[in-house]
Amino acid sequence: METAGGRLREMIGQRRALLVPGVMNALAARVAEDVGYEALYITGAGVTNAYLGLPDVGLISPTQMADTIGVVRNITELPLIVDGDTGFGNAINVWHTVRSFERAGANAIQLEDQVFPKRCGHFDGKGVIPAAEMAEKVRAAVEARRSPDFLVIARTDAYATHGLDEAIARAQSFIDAGADITFVEAPRQISDIRKVIESLSVPQLVNMVIGGHTPSVGLSDFRELGVGMVLYANASLQGAIMGMRNALTHLRDKGVLTEGDGLVAPFAERQRLVGMAEFKRMEGRYAVADGAS
Repeated sequence: METAGGRLREMIGQRRALLVPGVMNALAARVAEDVGYEALYITGAGVTNAYLGLPDVGLISPTQMADTIGVVRNITELPLIVDGDTGFGNAINVWHTVRSFERAGANAIQLEDQVFPKRCGHFDGKGVIPAAEMAEKVRAAVEARRSPDFLVIARTDAYATHGLDEAIARAQSFIDAGADITFVEAPRQISDIRKVIESLSVPQLVNMVIGGHTPSVGLSDFRELGVGMVLYANASLQGAIMGMRNALTHLRDKGVLTEGDGLVAPFAERQRLVGMAEFKRMEGRYAVADGAS
């Protein structure tokens, strides 16, 4: 029987620009699955923003991320890719992080070569660790996984600090260490993405940060390039922020908010999305008759 990780490996290996949304909690995962996505990405930035209300500057813990993986895995069978940031320490910490995330239900982890504490890949002021140190983190991740279908995605942020050629060289060293997929963060030109793909043998991930440095192009263009996966890590979070702001501003200004205003999901839709009907069926199944002891 094919595993979720096996399905993910196959889909990314087709290099058809698998479109993956980031989710920051189980409700966002419900929505993404409901509208038809084939895989999900649990975003460290999104979890940090939504869970802590703080910026993506290395504040989330591996335990908080593992808890989020667990609750998302509880409500979906889709493949889950998880943001592992820098691995939360050295190669030993990476080994432990992989074990924890895989046990919680992840099918892939993304690790990056930033100096800890990391920051969003489209922020200024980033730094990267030596390539050899990151390669050992990748090696530790590969050795830590229990399932061969658990994927290791190795990201480099060296494009911003050392240029494209160094980023490609680093990615190649990560492939040599066992990475299944690599990821050059925040390229500023489509020609640079093309060069990355042409230079490296494994599938490539492109991260589209809305308002970030990478040019916004259509999925068909990425398919022509042969990109393995296109990630919109915080589309759901930014959409939710806008939706909440619009609904709450309307309520503040009008003093009333109804389904007819078109700013909130209907009550019935909310219950459908979270599976209330199934819980009603379970209530009936496990009901105890009056008078039973």
